[in-house]
Amino acid sequence: MTDRASQARAFLDHTPWRGSRQELLAGDASNRRYERVFHPDTGASAVLMDADPGKGENVRPFAAIARHLSAQGLSAPDILAEDPDHGFLLIEDLGDALFARVTLAEPALEPTLYQAATDVLSHLHRAALPPGLATYDSALMTRLAALAFDWYLRGAAEADETAKQAFCAVFEPVLTQVVPEVDVLIQRDYHAENLLWLPERSGVARVGLLDFQDAMRGHRAYDLVSLLQDARRDVPHDIEMRMITHYVAENDLDPTAFDAAYAVLGAQRNLRILGVFARLSLRDGKAHYVNLIPRVWEHLLHDLEHPALAPVAPLVLDILPEPDAPILERLKSLCGTRPTP
Repeated sequence: MTDRASQARAFLDHTPWRGSRQELLAGDASNRRYERVFHPDTGASAVLMDADPGKGENVRPFAAIARHLSAQGLSAPDILAEDPDHGFLLIEDLGDALFARVTLAEPALEPTLYQAATDVLSHLHRAALPPGLATYDSALMTRLAALAFDWYLRGAAEADETAKQAFCAVFEPVLTQVVPEVDVLIQRDYHAENLLWLPERSGVARVGLLDFQDAMRGHRAYDLVSLLQDARRDVPHDIEMRMITHYVAENDLDPTAFDAAYAVLGAQRNLRILGVFARLSLRDGKAHYVNLIPRVWEHLLHDLEHPALAPVAPLVLDILPEPDAPILERLKSLCGTRPTP
């Protein structure tokens, strides 16, 4: 048994789940890992989150945001036990009915699921903000969008610091002008692999929420972009358009201004993901994320067509190469070889 496994067992042994059986459930793009645990007497299940502080992880934000979301009547997992100093949480098991799986098994449910997820955002965006949230402001968003130059460009061709600086100088003012409001909680990874369908519950509680530990104070269009411009699955265009229209109507927003914000935040998010997915291969040895890059690129191209991004589009399209087969193969061939940008 590894030291980390021994620590996990010691944590469980100080809870009512002493002696429980453990099964690996999942890992993710971070250093967190998850196990499903089964109570030795009742057979009930829960989920063990293992987020090693020695690898830069911290369970405290997850626990705090989970409690905030639950207080709003949303289905974040209940916290059953916690040891934040050692990076362990035992949380409610919300099951396996991820939106991504449900839509494959029951395609007719897809519109219902996406409207339910959109309604969760409307509900959350009417709630008061929890204290202490950092702000996802224009300067930070620009730095994260520039990951596309730091990692994707560097892996696909070669770094161009001058081009990166030119991009940042133009993109930050666009963000400041088009998305000045940062007045809601954004979960930042709000998509079909992180949402669970709980049809036995009612209203907005039918959507189980999983990945929100990086929540910040941001613009209300951000999580809708995350949901509808999904890096991992194709969301039908008509559903994307219907959900944007639905959200705008439910929140009495100016459709023209929201459309511009949606496109600008979409470009920001997709540039960041290009960089992150390239980094996951080049630095972290996770080459399978490269397979998702072409979809992200298509989302980016669509966003850059919006007039609000006219000053930015040439700085992206003239520098960042299209992820064709040779470039994708290059990113994979360099897997794990580039520890720094």
